[in-house]
Amino acid sequence: MVIGLLRRKKVKLVIVGDGLCGKSCLLHLFAKGVFIEYPLNGLMDQYSADVEVDGRTTELSMWDTPGQEDYDRLRPLVYPDSHVILICFKIDTPDSLDNVMEKWISEVTHFCLNLPVILVGLRKDLRRDPRVIEELRRTSQRPTTPEEGVAVALKIGAQQYLECSARTGEGVSELFQYADPRRSK
Repeated sequence: MVIGLLRRKKVKLVIVGDGLCGKSCLLHLFAKGVFIEYPLNGLMDQYSADVEVDGRTTELSMWDTPGQEDYDRLRPLVYPDSHVILICFKIDTPDSLDNVMEKWISEVTHFCLNLPVILVGLRKDLRRDPRVIEELRRTSQRPTTPEEGVAVALKIGAQQYLECSARTGEGVSELFQYADPRRSK
């Protein structure tokens, strides 16, 4: 028991991205095991969950942040003492990936110099949704491809690019395995 406690570490993870991109749904699913389409959030919610990587248990303290501009001055209050940052975007909204380059990476590097960043494409299940495809086609757009996500991850110096769906659960566990900075490369 004592050995297990010695191997346990707490990691602070902050998740950022556009408002309504699915950050809260992702954290709620991972921490509580239930998908909720429209979670009722506070200003900055905190979730906790354990993840085991390479035989070590890590407690992830996950901070959900609002992405709306109204909160640009408050969001930096959660960055201190962070260990890893997830920058998220909506796969089904091409402008959301643009915002990673135009807003999120500069904010993160300003407040969190030298922290590992993971770029996360959310709502992966909607990439093949006929209604989404048709709606985007009307404006000569399409869902973001995995290759486009990887290219942006390389441009911003992200440690990893991953995609997941809180609705289906696909890729969620794998994402949080990567979120432990002590993970074997």
